[in-house]
Amino acid sequence: MTSNSAVGQLRSVVLDCPEPRKLAGFYRDLLGGDLLEDDDDAWVVLVETSGRRIAFQTAPQYKPPRFPDPAASQQVHFDVLVDDIEQAEPAVLALGATLVQAETDGAFRVYADPVGHTFCLVWLPDD
Repeated sequence: MTSNSAVGQLRSVVLDCPEPRKLAGFYRDLLGGDLLEDDDDAWVVLVETSGRRIAFQTAPQYKPPRFPDPAASQQVHFDVLVDDIEQAEPAVLALGATLVQAETDGAFRVYADPVGHTFCLVWLPDD
């Protein structure tokens, strides 16, 4: 099947979490956009200005991924492009993220969101 004959198109990336509204708020503050919520807070969608959607759903027995841990994969992560890591890192830490790994041989750093999903802040190296 070629890309021109795709079966469908991506609607949303969905993250399990214990409190969808709270985690969606974290990503709204990180990425921008608007939140769409259902009546019981079990499903919240962040719609970025580009139209991309990240959804958050309640998972009562949620267990965060462990990174780096070869016995438990991170399953999925976001790469978030930033202009200046020295400005972005304090801002993301203030939102509730934690630094997991600072790369010394690359242009990215690994963080965990407030419930343990990993994401990276990436920046383009100066030429």
